[in-house]
Amino acid sequence: MSTKENYELAKKAYEKWGVNVEAVIETLKNVPISIHCWQGDDIGGFEVNPNELSGGISVTGNYPGKASTPEELRADLEKALSLIPGKHRVNLHAIYAETNGEVVERDQLEPKHFENWVNWAKENGLGLDYNPTLFSHPKANDGLTLSHPNEEIREFWINHCIGSRKIGEYFGRELGTPALTNIWIPDGYKDIPSDRLTPRKRLKDSLDKIFAVVTDENYNLDAVESKVFGIGSESYVVGSHEFYLNYAMKNNKLCLLDTGHYHPTETVSNKISSMLLFSEKLALHVSRPVRWDSDHVVILDDELKEIALEIVRNDALDRVIIGLDFFDASINRVAAWTIGTRNMIKALLYAMLVPNEYLKQLQEEGNFTERLALMEEFKTYPFGAVWDYYCEKMGVPVRESWLEEVKAYEQEVLLKR
Repeated sequence: MSTKENYELAKKAYEKWGVNVEAVIETLKNVPISIHCWQGDDIGGFEVNPNELSGGISVTGNYPGKASTPEELRADLEKALSLIPGKHRVNLHAIYAETNGEVVERDQLEPKHFENWVNWAKENGLGLDYNPTLFSHPKANDGLTLSHPNEEIREFWINHCIGSRKIGEYFGRELGTPALTNIWIPDGYKDIPSDRLTPRKRLKDSLDKIFAVVTDENYNLDAVESKVFGIGSESYVVGSHEFYLNYAMKNNKLCLLDTGHYHPTETVSNKISSMLLFSEKLALHVSRPVRWDSDHVVILDDELKEIALEIVRNDALDRVIIGLDFFDASINRVAAWTIGTRNMIKALLYAMLVPNEYLKQLQEEGNFTERLALMEEFKTYPFGAVWDYYCEKMGVPVRESWLEEVKAYEQEVLLKR
């Protein structure tokens, strides 16, 4: 049977439960995923004097074809985006500035250093998001930045973050869609600290100074991101979940939850409903931790489906800003983007095809037998047929046929670098 015929059969199965499949597809078309640029070059960036990767971040593998120029990275992103249904966003770090061979320190970066990215985003109908880069730098070598006891170092990073928010505002104004500017720092200690409070006081003071500079929320949205531990900060992280949760709530900032930044027994999906009760918006970095914050490529596993279900069943598609954050240098980097992003969209489609309102009703009635039975049965409903039709309708490869395009791109482009 054709893709359309399979879709029509699947559509009937879902419509039996009151799911409007055509409406689902129309909604899904308008859900953007923020795709991280750093998968394409292993978080290398384009600084004139590049620094060794640091801050507890590790990229393993040496697959051929890594992007080494902005033009190569943008070309690789374009290839990946051509294989992914929908219109999306690209997430940049400060180290992806283009300074025309001039050494520009991070606290001196300006919107003009990202003009090429903005022009490219306009040409491709993309939004842009942004992150200050508070790692891989001599002033972060001891593992401290915004909480550093040295006021001069702290001031450097404060100015970098202030400038970053202005760059995010520039993105939003130029592209007509607000940029999410997210602050993550590696600050912490390898061994048990003798004082947990003082570094957190300094971090709070630094953030207060950063956010004292006003940006237009129509163009720039501020987020802060926590972490439970890192390599080199195993015993103590200054910017803990509790710190940033409280800071975000008190200061009307977005709290960003990275799925790799929690204890292995914690699930971000279980946090979403609580966050939505008290926050107008929530930001996510979707990754796949394997025993730690290892940033593996996102797969269609139970937790990814549960994250999507929590977003969809709570009618929060316009309240949760979904970004990706993984980096694998052991496989084709364009394929990594394609696999991870398509899986995030698949999970959202899966969640939108579940009769969520009826399942909520069963729970309220205490009918746990039918609730469990239906939740299990819908795991094998023909959502794949709807996905195939969605891809075809959006003009991207159906099923694994995208892999042939990546193989051809590897031969024609990546292996010639």
